[in-house]
Amino acid sequence: MMNKYIGFLFLAVLMFSCRSAKEYRLPEVNINNSYPGQEDKDTTSIITLPWDKLFTDTLLKKLVQEGLAKNLDLKIAVKQIDVAHAAMMQSKVAFLPELSGKAGITRSKLAFPQGFGLVNNSTQYDVSLNTSWEADIWGKLKSAKKAALARMLQSEEAKKVVQTQLVADISSFYFTLLAMDEQLRILEKTVSNRKEDVKAMKSLMTANIVNGAAEVQSEANQYGAEVAIPKLKRQIRETENALNTLLARPASAILRGSLNQQKLLMDLHAGIPAQLLQNRPDVKQAEYAFRAAFEDTNVARRLFYPSISLTAAGGFTSFSFKDWLSAPGLFGNVAAGILQPVLSKGVNKARLRTAQATQEQAGYAFEKSVLNAAEEVSNALYGWQAAGEQREIRKKQVVLLERSVDFTKKLLKYSSATNYTDVLTSEQGLLAAELEVVNDQLEQWNAVIGLYRALGGM
Repeated sequence: MMNKYIGFLFLAVLMFSCRSAKEYRLPEVNINNSYPGQEDKDTTSIITLPWDKLFTDTLLKKLVQEGLAKNLDLKIAVKQIDVAHAAMMQSKVAFLPELSGKAGITRSKLAFPQGFGLVNNSTQYDVSLNTSWEADIWGKLKSAKKAALARMLQSEEAKKVVQTQLVADISSFYFTLLAMDEQLRILEKTVSNRKEDVKAMKSLMTANIVNGAAEVQSEANQYGAEVAIPKLKRQIRETENALNTLLARPASAILRGSLNQQKLLMDLHAGIPAQLLQNRPDVKQAEYAFRAAFEDTNVARRLFYPSISLTAAGGFTSFSFKDWLSAPGLFGNVAAGILQPVLSKGVNKARLRTAQATQEQAGYAFEKSVLNAAEEVSNALYGWQAAGEQREIRKKQVVLLERSVDFTKKLLKYSSATNYTDVLTSEQGLLAAELEVVNDQLEQWNAVIGLYRALGGM
């Protein structure tokens, strides 16, 4: 009968332990129709395109490869993976028995009652092995192991987040440099043209076609373009320095191509919104953080249940060194016990409430990461489209402004129907439009880079 009772008790414990664990479920986030105007379901999109296929510039590829090899933030992320892996290994060995050895010599001075007035000191020689093992009846250690695994996977996704951001940052700095190089070329060309205008104004003043005010305005117009060059060169140097920091190297010039040489070899498609959950590393990182918090809650819940442990010890002890390892000095014991928390339930309740709140926070963080990802993809897609439209409109504007500058200069030379103020206005408008054309190109490439990062880049 006793064996039957023990069997029924063991079966009940197993059934109760199974019910103590809750089934893992990821919070649901609806991101369907997240890309207005992008209704295609093309799964072979930029989401599956590695960075070295997205960018064709060989100089940019070399810079990205150097950054991936040397960037300090990426190295820190790799070491964090090592920390998480060590914690994972620690959770695995928790299933194994603990074993410790002890050897020692104890010299004691005895009081008169202790030695019965016959012995006033003693020397004891000990050597022993001790082992203990906790039976994971409730699955507490199993949940702790799952939490450690989730944190290790979370650290790996964190590394991918750093890597994706690094590729995006290097590419963004590179295209910014190309854009500023093109703007510098436009400014230098404009200054050269305006120096020719100054000479023309002097000739026209000599011929009494314009007055001295027009000559002075033409020189001021020249310096107005020229003064922007030092500022732009300073910005170029600062951008180069920022890029060198990402590459973990001292300040130096960045070898680069030109903006007009850059080509995109594919149309931009975001793919199915649900693919964000499979590819974007920060979303997966948030998911693993939620999984770890979920398992931590299971651990906190199971701390209310009794723990069953087995302990054993064995070795030799003697008051004489020559008899230390002899048969009379041999001892051993085996014990089994159940420990049920009683007065610590308040602590366990607080621990459970904390774990549940942390789990809810992680769930909200996961939902937020998914929504942010969808928002960034939508913004990048529309940014690419809008920048392309702006660029086409701006090209038409530049053509008309070039004609306006040409017409006003001819009118100034051959007719009294205009003055140099009209020439000045048209030239300033043309310069501003030419610089904006470059900004439109840069915005397009920044949208490509932003889409690469928003989709989790490979």
